[in-house]
Amino acid sequence: MTPWIQVYDPLGSPWLSTAAAALPIVLLLLTLAVLEWRAHMAALAGLVAALAIATLVFGMPPPAAAATAAYGAAYGFLPIGWIVLNAVFLYELTVATGQFQILRRSVGQVSKDRRVQALLVAFSFGAFIEGACGFGAPIAICSALLIGLGFAPLYAAGLSLIANTAPVAFGSIGIPILTLASVTGIPAPTLGVMAGRQLPFVSVIIPIWLVATLSGWRGLRGVWPAVLVCGGTFAIVQFLWSNFVGVELVDIAGGVASIGALALLCRGWQPRELWTFEANVAHPVPSAMPEPDFDRRAVRRAWMPWLFLSIAVIIWGMTPVKTALNASPILAPRWNVPGLHRLVFRDYPVVPQKIDPVQIGDRTYQNAHAEPAVYTLNWVSATGTGVLLATLATALYFRVSLAQLLAVAATTMRRMRVPLTTIMLMLSLGFVTRYGGTDATLGLAFTKTGKLYPFFAAFLGWLGVALTGSDTSSNVLFGSLQKITAQQLGFNPVLIVTANSTGGVMGKMIDAQSIVVSTASTGQVGQEGRILRFVFWHSVALATIMGIIVVLQAYVFPWMIPAQP
Repeated sequence: MTPWIQVYDPLGSPWLSTAAAALPIVLLLLTLAVLEWRAHMAALAGLVAALAIATLVFGMPPPAAAATAAYGAAYGFLPIGWIVLNAVFLYELTVATGQFQILRRSVGQVSKDRRVQALLVAFSFGAFIEGACGFGAPIAICSALLIGLGFAPLYAAGLSLIANTAPVAFGSIGIPILTLASVTGIPAPTLGVMAGRQLPFVSVIIPIWLVATLSGWRGLRGVWPAVLVCGGTFAIVQFLWSNFVGVELVDIAGGVASIGALALLCRGWQPRELWTFEANVAHPVPSAMPEPDFDRRAVRRAWMPWLFLSIAVIIWGMTPVKTALNASPILAPRWNVPGLHRLVFRDYPVVPQKIDPVQIGDRTYQNAHAEPAVYTLNWVSATGTGVLLATLATALYFRVSLAQLLAVAATTMRRMRVPLTTIMLMLSLGFVTRYGGTDATLGLAFTKTGKLYPFFAAFLGWLGVALTGSDTSSNVLFGSLQKITAQQLGFNPVLIVTANSTGGVMGKMIDAQSIVVSTASTGQVGQEGRILRFVFWHSVALATIMGIIVVLQAYVFPWMIPAQP
């Protein structure tokens, strides 16, 4: 295929080109949230529209567009879908062996109040899982845990999505910040310090937001000590660790501290009024039936699967482990995607100036950058494999027969067929917008806001995560653009570049991939539009708060911005 350079204003009008670029995303949201199509059909419609816009309007060669769609689908299955599939497998196994009933009882011993349980599972434990592996695992695991604890399905999904925000920038052993550093040339410790001076404010707000969403402002007043301890502990550790230690273990340390502090508080304090779904929400609660008491040994056994999971995802998230496993061509074979690898070029201002010129046909481009497209079949190093090993360790620990294990596996596969297909289609859509250049057109629209750019810098990151489903991918997508725009407008690049990641985390709850993961984990396949409507305005509101924080740091508190070495 002939190399192709992206065009960001193909219609000769920024307004028309931006509208064309936004059409597939608008169509996806319209069919999903308004027309209430099934998620896989809405994703297919969005993908078809994205392919049409990329080829007919932006001029992307059809073979490259087809290769991009296939590349995205493959990535959607491994590593993304692989995590969700095995997380649900582990949950189903604990249910089938009766261990989840014991675990549910033990969480109830910490507090029977649903508000406290939401804080403990969705926020604190979710932050720990995000720090260890990320990539949708916290949503899959925490929403499954909440549904098993008796939460109404909509709230189990929605609360897990809202909670999976503040920890995301430091998730997966700090990969989003480390990637942002590699894209922009700003040292990772500097970006980590800046993020650690923005996100703690939100880390205090998110638990408040969770409880208010669940029980209203009146319900919030009844558990304010738990909210303060949960969010405050995580925020303090998040600030101290990112500013004085490093970016890799921020969420793991903060999650563990938050879990411990909340559990310790509940030993001597409980809400005066017990809040449960039975009294406040018109949904039956599975845990309403009387449950037997279990001794401590039984409780410890019931928690072993989640200990296996924690150990596995931490080990699989370590850079030396991933590097060693990915070094083998057998354990992690790689292929350059035919018709795509280094045949699509990004151009200025999406890439920095002063790079080597590129000859394409009879024209020389001074700032073009070839986009790599390498698919790695990392079937061993993928986080989902670590989750699978935790599941197999659970089966051995509880002496599950091979027949029962295979039966649970078959049930899980049947349940996950449509969600896996949807995830693959969603990732195809995201990849087509990236390689087709429509994402950059949307991003460039935000750079026209002048003095208000610090506010919209956070929303540019939000858009990136909403499109790609990943804070890491958003940082790759818009990191250099944020730096270039900051320099052109006279803003500190450290502040603006970091805002791409910290603002981006608020888009995590509305990206299509996360929505599908939450529906699969809570048995709500087909209800994706309902969940999207539930969380959409929460996402916009929290992104607005982060934008305000960035504006204040740009104009009122510039001393909060660390100096760049």
